[in-house]
Amino acid sequence: MTTETEEYDVVVLGAGPTGENLADYARSAGLTVALVESELVGGECSYWACMPSKALLRPPTALAEARRSPGARQAVKGPLDVAAVLAHRDEYASYWKDDGQAAWVAKEGIDLVRGHGRLAGERRVTVDVPGGGRRTLTARHAVGVCTGSRAAVPDLPGLAEAKPWTSREATSARQAPGRLAVVGGGVVAAEMAAAWQALGSRVTMLVRGSGLLARMESFAGELVAEGLTDAGVEIRTGAQVSEVRRPDPSGPVTITLADGGELVVDEVLFATGRAPRTEDLGLETVGLTPGQWLTVDDTCRVTDVPDGWLYAAGDVNHRALLTHQGKYQARIAGAAIGARAGGQPVDTARWGSHAATADIDAVPQVVFTDPEAASVGWTAEQAERAGRRIRTVDYDMSKVAGAGLYADGYRGRARMVVDLDRDHLLGVTFVGYGVGELLHSATVAVVGEVPMDRLWHAVPSYPTISEVWLRLLEKYRSTAGT
Repeated sequence: MTTETEEYDVVVLGAGPTGENLADYARSAGLTVALVESELVGGECSYWACMPSKALLRPPTALAEARRSPGARQAVKGPLDVAAVLAHRDEYASYWKDDGQAAWVAKEGIDLVRGHGRLAGERRVTVDVPGGGRRTLTARHAVGVCTGSRAAVPDLPGLAEAKPWTSREATSARQAPGRLAVVGGGVVAAEMAAAWQALGSRVTMLVRGSGLLARMESFAGELVAEGLTDAGVEIRTGAQVSEVRRPDPSGPVTITLADGGELVVDEVLFATGRAPRTEDLGLETVGLTPGQWLTVDDTCRVTDVPDGWLYAAGDVNHRALLTHQGKYQARIAGAAIGARAGGQPVDTARWGSHAATADIDAVPQVVFTDPEAASVGWTAEQAERAGRRIRTVDYDMSKVAGAGLYADGYRGRARMVVDLDRDHLLGVTFVGYGVGELLHSATVAVVGEVPMDRLWHAVPSYPTISEVWLRLLEKYRSTAGT
């Protein structure tokens, strides 16, 4: 084994969207950067999460939308072309090749180092490269950990031998299983249940809790569950899996429930949370515990490591496990590293240019089911737990003219959570057809802390679904002081 030592200003572990962004922003600050990746450049989002999952979900949604529109409904004949949908998915996953993203890294002047990287003490990274050999990289200013997360699978009897699906298998499968069990009630569970039901599987969701999408407003999970049920998904709440058996590796899976019931399926997907990819990262060499989430400040600097050289952005810091939030953190961290390296002031005030405030107060998320669920900021329950004095305003989205034009039988609901003491929005939730594209307007209002009286002057175009903003504000003004 040969050892080669090289020095950079910044070394980034993990070349997913977060690592790419951190490397890019550090490079833009004039720093030299090495980007280390053991799998595909582009990471989970590009090949096993955001891109392939949405490519699977869009065709069924487009078909459903056509069937909800008079005239278009009559023109729609036949089912989905499953082979075409899967080919569309393959294209958006770049056929699981990273040539294009690797070329972008090179074009930006970032050195790509392929292999498994580990911390090896202060500002030091070793990389076991393919084919044998080891490279040692040292960082003058910072090391960024952007290794993301992996599916967390429970320790159940027989599960490992049954070879369950995780999110990776669910987004890359070559054909629809006849019968699919989805264990979980979060975003991945709901989206993959929707996708594979539409592609021909008979899907049963086993939800341990009382409903779906527990981190959103309760009505979001209820309306999404209605949509899934209407599409043919069976949802069993309060269902706890106690054992999984697959005696024949190519045969069916038998799932035993805590209440003694059994379910026989062809595949089972466990969408039961995420765990940090830090178990083989050399954390012990800098005084941290392998396998843990990394605690960071608002500049994404790891708080438990002295001298402030170690940063962690994206899922690995557990602040907000979403690709767009990881990229946001990477922009913050890359800019902060550049400022500190150049001896410039670092603005860590709330909403400052080097503070990831949105992770706390304005995280946006869209669930791409049919109907969609979209939210940003705090739910009413979260605000009340934090001791905020709030008013919630709800509106039936089917009563908006644009909604009726968008789809026959439009179903949806909107909610604003208003901070009464500061007179601005803390959170907004939309559920309905096509509401994902409404969300950024809500995000701008929450981040900008736009006063409610000023928001009244933001006039929505007629007749669009965004007119729901006017209806919410009218209702809020009519109840002011009550």
